[in-house]
Amino acid sequence: MNAIIEDDYLEHATTESRNMQSEHIDALPVIDILKIINEEDKKVPFAVEKALPAIAALVEDVVHAFNKDGRLVYIGAGTSGRLGVLDASECPPTFGVPPTMVVGLIAGGDTALRKSIEGAEDRPEDGAAALKAIGFTDKDVLVGITASGAAPYVLGAMEYARSLGAVVGALSCNRGSKTFELAKHKILVEVGPEVITGSTRMKAGTAQKLVLNMLTTASMVRLGKVYGNLMVDLMPVNRKLVERSKRLIRQATGCSKNEAEAAFIASGRRPKVAIVMVLLKVSAPEAEELLAQAEGRISEAVQLYTERRTTCGSDPQVPDAKKGQYGE
Repeated sequence: MNAIIEDDYLEHATTESRNMQSEHIDALPVIDILKIINEEDKKVPFAVEKALPAIAALVEDVVHAFNKDGRLVYIGAGTSGRLGVLDASECPPTFGVPPTMVVGLIAGGDTALRKSIEGAEDRPEDGAAALKAIGFTDKDVLVGITASGAAPYVLGAMEYARSLGAVVGALSCNRGSKTFELAKHKILVEVGPEVITGSTRMKAGTAQKLVLNMLTTASMVRLGKVYGNLMVDLMPVNRKLVERSKRLIRQATGCSKNEAEAAFIASGRRPKVAIVMVLLKVSAPEAEELLAQAEGRISEAVQLYTERRTTCGSDPQVPDAKKGQYGE
């Protein structure tokens, strides 16, 4: 996309329009400035709500890719790129997945995470090169993130991914986004003009953060990384997470602190394994085997154990998997 075409495109982009509600914001007292920002921010969740069907369809393809050893790759520039990297970086500690499972790429590389490198988004070939550098294949899913929908770096990556036959999604805040021309999944979040004209780090950035949270969280729930609403595959890499792990073992099973502590240690500091151990009163190897056969889902592991015990003619005495309490 040459500069003239891009400038003409941005001239009519919603994210570049002036917001009449904040037209005289520079003359207002601080409290009124904050009220305007707050009122505009309230519009974001409603804009995201309208995009839920498109988000759901993308989640289904992401889960399918994960089940086939594929990856979810985010790519963006500036704020959009940083948000993608942020969401990707939080998946390993939250859901216990390898850092290669969800990948965030930003124009300008890691340096751009802390220092603005605005010119880095102008070369479409760099977007394609970034995908080649991580060995992107047709098994992976690419999500291009751009508020305006015109970043050449993102468009170049999306064109390359589509040429491989990969699933491509687009997250943008402009109805006429160029990214939608290249995407199977078109996630439009129309938040309207920004409080400060063109400052897409505000409402557009907030909307993108909400959508990315949904994509990875819903996908991980479908993969069995959550039991009830507990993140049972978290990695206890510090003191806070160790204590959280023990607490969620108690929450999931109704056991005592001492039981949770013992199971946590016996499981090799793996909360999910410990939960199955306590729920079913089995050893760590048995819990691991059940989880493997249930593809990591605790509820299915419990059901599998119950069916086995019932078939053998013994009273399983298995807890209600929904309540997490021991059966009587």
